[in-house]
Amino acid sequence: MERSPNSQRRRIMIAATASAVAAGAAMVLRPSGVVIAHPHGSPLAVELGDLPVGKLRTVEWQSKPVWVLRRSEGSLAALASHEDLLIDPESQQSMQPPACRNRQRSLRPDIFVAIGLCTHQGCAPNLQGDSGFLCPCHASRYDVAGRVFQAGPATANLVIPAYRFEADNRLLLGVDA
Repeated sequence: MERSPNSQRRRIMIAATASAVAAGAAMVLRPSGVVIAHPHGSPLAVELGDLPVGKLRTVEWQSKPVWVLRRSEGSLAALASHEDLLIDPESQQSMQPPACRNRQRSLRPDIFVAIGLCTHQGCAPNLQGDSGFLCPCHASRYDVAGRVFQAGPATANLVIPAYRFEADNRLLLGVDA
């Protein structure tokens, strides 16, 4: 049975569309958190009351994944122990609000907020427990403050967006503190 060129073209287009949708869903829906889509550019409120210690929530803001991680006391204490292995331990060359230029790179030590894209080629790193993040594409490593280790190809810390706390368990992305 011979198929018409239009029939074959239609099947190829359907397969390509399905593949693109599946790839997009795989990039956005990670087992580490729930993704909440939001219109481009406007501030986004993120509720933290149900975010347990050690867990990462991923939200979409300005067409980028933004991580919100509730850090443990142990992971915070470990931040000072590996600074000699980091490229920019004091975040002097990093993109972050001025109020986040500290060891924790955050407004509050227990809550870490960052753009969830590797600074090497834009892949999405994965949380590796209390030890930080690992990019599956080229093995760049970041600590739980988003500071990059010297051993991988990435040369810059993760980007910290503007945000502020509206309440103890609610933050607003896209506005200065």
